[in-house]
Amino acid sequence: MDETGAQTTRRIIHVDMDAFYASIEQRDDPQAFADRPVAVGGSPPRGVVMSASYEARPDGVTSAMPAAEAKRTCPDLVFVSPRMQVYKEEGRRIRSILREYTDLVEPVSLDEAYLDVTEPKKGPPSGTLVAREIRRRIREETGLTASAGVSSGKFLAKVASDYDKPDGLTVVPPSEAKAFLRGLPIDTFHGVGPATAQTMRSLGIEDGADLQQADRHLLHRHFGGRGLFFHRMAHGNDRRPVNPNRERKSIGAEKTFTPATQDLEALIDRLDRVLERLLQRVTERTLEGREVTLKIKHADFSVHTRQHTLSHPTGQPDALRHLGRHLLTTPHPPREPVRLLGLSLSRLTERAEATATQLWLPFEGFSNPTPASSRSDSV
Repeated sequence: MDETGAQTTRRIIHVDMDAFYASIEQRDDPQAFADRPVAVGGSPPRGVVMSASYEARPDGVTSAMPAAEAKRTCPDLVFVSPRMQVYKEEGRRIRSILREYTDLVEPVSLDEAYLDVTEPKKGPPSGTLVAREIRRRIREETGLTASAGVSSGKFLAKVASDYDKPDGLTVVPPSEAKAFLRGLPIDTFHGVGPATAQTMRSLGIEDGADLQQADRHLLHRHFGGRGLFFHRMAHGNDRRPVNPNRERKSIGAEKTFTPATQDLEALIDRLDRVLERLLQRVTERTLEGREVTLKIKHADFSVHTRQHTLSHPTGQPDALRHLGRHLLTTPHPPREPVRLLGLSLSRLTERAEATATQLWLPFEGFSNPTPASSRSDSV
């Protein structure tokens, strides 16, 4: 609030680096990679794309895509092994720039962050001017480009930063927020994944305009508290604070599959695809954890989970793959058709470089998984 007691309009910036990993590789070796379609990640057939350069995107190459599929859609694609230590160092340089303008910086990953510049440490009290200055500094000091969104809330700032990529700046003033939100597809809204979007569309909710007009009781009946959250977002009512001390409690990935199946070989293949998404997020954030949770949603929408806790944290692909498959099959494979699988890692710690190559033994600290719900024994 200002000195009169009136509510001050917040100025929130979302800074998102453009194709961060791939852009670093193109910057560091322009002779090999400049103006070429580049994918950072594991190569075919088992790898996954962690970051794709903008030259690869017109062919449909995106992050989290299986490398074999990416190579099929873009035959000229060049795969580069990730250099996480380099990316981490660049992330630190960028965060040091951000913190020159505000102490309220909430990193989301190595390449994106929210900033509250309602009262900036330097420069005018203008989110637009601060965002423009930050983007200029990043370009001059790192040789990389960043896109930014500016608004009065985190959701709008996030959507705005994606609006004009790469190297763009989009500002959504409070007076234009509801009109801007009306035009957004429903699956753009925070927390609306494929399954929720499908249910929304079955209710006739296709975009932000429909969500603004939707009955709150209807949303609550179908989505619980999340439905009311979606309704608030659609009206631009987002007072979530930028939290510089936010501690991530878990990290995960999930995917809905059609049709539902209980064929074990098909389920293992689907689980591997979910695992690749989880591994990308674990690697990007240089995290590891001690507790692995498998989420299983059946065709009747009942949800069950199975958990296992390790004696030591891990983020290694082989360890997580082994644990995921063990949870899927122990005490028995699912007995009903499965439409969604999810895998998450919790009890997280920052992965030290010294432990990044530590060997993991499948039998270390390993026993039967613990059901995370009383219904888990019926899976």
